Amino acid sequence: MTETDRRVLVVGGGPVGLMTALLLADRKIPCTLFEAEADLPTDLRASTFHPPTLDLLDRHGLAPKLIRLGRVCPTWQVRLHETHERAEFDLSLLRDDTAHPYRLQCEQGHLSRLLLDELKMQPEVELRFGASVLAAAQDEEGVEIELDGGERVRGALLVGADGARSTIRRVAGQELDGVTYPETTILATTDFPFEDHLPGLSNVNYVWTRHGTFSLLRLPDRWRCSLYPAATQSIDAALLPENLEARLQEIVPRPVPYKVFESRAYRVHMRIVRHYRVGRIVLAGDAAHINSPSGGMGMNGGLHDAFNLVATLDEIWNGAPLDLLDRYARQRRPVAEAEILTQADRNRARMQERDPAKRREMLSELQQIAADPDRCRAYLLRSSMIDGLRRAALL
Repeated sequence: MTETDRRVLVVGGGPVGLMTALLLADRKIPCTLFEAEADLPTDLRASTFHPPTLDLLDRHGLAPKLIRLGRVCPTWQVRLHETHERAEFDLSLLRDDTAHPYRLQCEQGHLSRLLLDELKMQPEVELRFGASVLAAAQDEEGVEIELDGGERVRGALLVGADGARSTIRRVAGQELDGVTYPETTILATTDFPFEDHLPGLSNVNYVWTRHGTFSLLRLPDRWRCSLYPAATQSIDAALLPENLEARLQEIVPRPVPYKVFESRAYRVHMRIVRHYRVGRIVLAGDAAHINSPSGGMGMNGGLHDAFNLVATLDEIWNGAPLDLLDRYARQRRPVAEAEILTQADRNRARMQERDPAKRREMLSELQQIAADPDRCRAYLLRSSMIDGLRRAALL
């Protein structure tokens, strides 16, 4: 392998791919990042950053910058809309477990932009935006990718961080096993001040209503509303302005229309690949696992993948055997399956419950947990993803 070929190829310019590239650069490992789009995406994506993710970002000076761009949320709630009854979870109980005992609500695009700005100053990193990867092959010496247009690029290792429709997952012969749920979520943003109309509202709220469910997550200048279309309504119909308006009017009726800035639909999944590593190819983030957005674990789990993977790649770069990549798979896949997918599935099932008596029973149990500091801390260690990282470190 020539010196030019001795680099890591990273496919995917989302937060996971960008984070992977920056962590590699910090360790003086040369890499080339390929992103099919000409620039960073600006459509609605994830917005929740959990405490341990902020702790990891803090190691590289990114957390303070991100916090300035977002909204600190010290509590989160599960609510009954009609009565405003709620269970509220106080993340300050994690003050001995994390330097950031809160959730941060901040569009993931802000992190991507911060990462890209850092990467542009790194001599070890080559950025290739507008470069679609069509295929990949590997041999005993390295990996070769083929770009749209016929160009071929070789490297020592290949990281697939190219999202739910991952090309690298496909060429590695992997499929996402699991289920796609029947419901589709409609995400919309508005500047309406829900906090002035719904008593005791937190900045993060998962809400049962008589007819279904919705969630409200507060950014610095607007609210993100996760809505569910009627069972007989097509996705295209649900995205029509008049139908978005009808859904928002169900939350707080008002005499004038809501101002909706953005909207998009996304399917809800619980799926994971069988193998995170195939030879010199490794998968991370949505390329390896996709889950229900309830609880905000997908992007966080992908960033945790990046930190774990690069620590392993650093050892390999400094002489450890290639098979050490199996450690990354052993540590991250069980956590994704048991802590991320399963917990997100549990969160989704709770909010999809329609039986009033079962809802009331669930709410009562959550209120009891929230009122008991020991039980609440244990619950928050799981829901904030701290337990998952600790378990991975022991594997």
